[in-house]
Amino acid sequence: MASARILVVGSSNTDMIVRLNRLPGPGETVIGGKFSTAPGGKGANQAVGAARAGGQVAFVARMGSDAFGDSALANLKRDGIDVTHVSRDRHAPSGVAFICVAAGGENLIAVASGANDLLLAADVQRAARAFRGVDMVLVQLETPLPTVAAAIALAGRAKVRVILNPAPARVLPDRLLRQVSILTPNEHEAELLTGVRVTGAESAAQAARALRQRGVHTVIVTMGGRGVFVADGQVERLVAGFKVKAVDTTAAGDIFNGALAVALGEGRGLFEAVRFAQAAAAISVTRVGAQPSAPRRREIEKLLRA
Repeated sequence: MASARILVVGSSNTDMIVRLNRLPGPGETVIGGKFSTAPGGKGANQAVGAARAGGQVAFVARMGSDAFGDSALANLKRDGIDVTHVSRDRHAPSGVAFICVAAGGENLIAVASGANDLLLAADVQRAARAFRGVDMVLVQLETPLPTVAAAIALAGRAKVRVILNPAPARVLPDRLLRQVSILTPNEHEAELLTGVRVTGAESAAQAARALRQRGVHTVIVTMGGRGVFVADGQVERLVAGFKVKAVDTTAAGDIFNGALAVALGEGRGLFEAVRFAQAAAAISVTRVGAQPSAPRRREIEKLLRA
């Protein structure tokens, strides 16, 4: 099977992680955490997730001309990702994320976007040739919305399917959603986009129908341990997840999206692709860190066989 060719347009951060017994509340300090750093950012996470899942990946992003940017770029290259269209900003710092992770895997995240906020539609236009001949384009919302819109429009002109992971959650116009092949919100993002509080399969179906009425072809609502709800106009189905012991859920959605892009780019059917992505995400939550948690293809296939 030929490798799927995936183009990711999005963010890159350095994650600064504090592991705690429990998450602090507003105004509260929790003592006793362990500190570490790891490469992160939703775009870079998804690029690494796709590369390790077997994809041939190119990345469009902006980083600062600083040590964080140097390290992030080196990490991407180690995973064989084409960084031709990663630009360096001489004035803005690279993005950073401050993450608190509780013993059960829950997390709180605060992001200083830095150079990610300066990835412009013009940068995407300069990378137009990267859209030609790819199997899937994958975008998120940690860069400016006009940049996301430019990437989706270029994918449309190149007749390439687009996965939009609408995270972090924000309101999106219908004209953008109509250009999206596959939308992958979690339950919180689905609620923001539709007003439907997603608590299970029935409410996920209501949210998915609302999003499809706004023009999205396929909606995949990720619900953590409860599984994934898939609606494509022909079938609505809850796909149960894998039972694993979670230690860090920080990048589970990113790993899911990267693996999903690869499986669909390889020509797998929707539900087979979702199952492949679920396996990748399940492995990732058993490990600490964003990009370090992304599994290799052989690990994903082993879990699927099991």
